[in-house]
Amino acid sequence: MEQFKLNTRTSGSFTVVDLYGELDAHTAPRLEEVFQQLIAEQYYHIIVNCNSLTYISSAGLGVFMAYIEEVRQHGGDIKLTNMNSKVYNVFDLLGFPTLYDILKDEKEAISHFNSAK
Repeated sequence: MEQFKLNTRTSGSFTVVDLYGELDAHTAPRLEEVFQQLIAEQYYHIIVNCNSLTYISSAGLGVFMAYIEEVRQHGGDIKLTNMNSKVYNVFDLLGFPTLYDILKDEKEAISHFNSAK
């Protein structure tokens, strides 16, 4: 099992969450804590960089669903970027591309945020 790690950083007025490894039932609570902290600190423009995410389970997907509505109620969004085809297929199977912007990279996500203002 590949170790899960995450890192948060700011890029202008955006918060980037970098995911590494496998996001599953055991590791999903760590991402949930990050989303809770970002919302508590009023960071609502969130970019999730999936470049190094190798696996996602339904528990991992559930974390995104749990917080998207609250983030959007505050005028923000969660944009997903740099997704490999294996991870994208899981998101696609469950219809996530109709709910979330899944973009090529951070630059494109920032552009989408700026065009929505």
